[in-house]
Amino acid sequence: MSLNSIFQFLVPKDKKFFPLFEQASQNLILLAETLHEAVNAPKLERENYFRKIEELEAIIEEITHKTHLELSRNFITPFDREDIFALVKSMDDVADYMHGAASRMRLYQVEKITKSIRKLTEINLEACQHIGAAIKELKDLKNLKAIADACKKINKLESKADNVFDKAVADIFENETDAKNIIKYKEVLSALESASDKCKSVANVLESVVVKHS
Repeated sequence: MSLNSIFQFLVPKDKKFFPLFEQASQNLILLAETLHEAVNAPKLERENYFRKIEELEAIIEEITHKTHLELSRNFITPFDREDIFALVKSMDDVADYMHGAASRMRLYQVEKITKSIRKLTEINLEACQHIGAAIKELKDLKNLKAIADACKKINKLESKADNVFDKAVADIFENETDAKNIIKYKEVLSALESASDKCKSVANVLESVVVKHS
């Protein structure tokens, strides 16, 4: 038995951090679902989705704050403190950028939702679902392969999002003549692409945990 395995055996079963991780990932998936539904809904129905996104982003922010408090109160943690901090911070960042995309659509009164915007929200939703699947496996760290596989899928989705973003921006500059619309769409697309980047950051943290416990 490795030293890491012995340590994990001796550490009391965590009842504080893992529930917070799962709450954060579940709300992150719900936020991504709501954003994807928003961009597929008629313009007049989007406001309800945007309000729900605001509420979910605030919930995730509060979970991040609670996790930071638990880190300051607890000497023993289920894995490295810096990884716990980075994990909740990166999930919070994903939520921030998806909320940012919704806020820009709302404030700039974006009427026409492009295929690229829909595709990016779809990619982010899938990445968040993989984050949720990996988080579930963190509890006992027995199925490290499942976590690693989820991370690989998230990394592939991030590359896919980069391609969609690049093509969408090129298309805007080629076909859009209104400067205001160019700014509007590029801002929304940038926020969605940044959300996918942050999903990759979550995967990087999870991969770090896997390496340390393998």
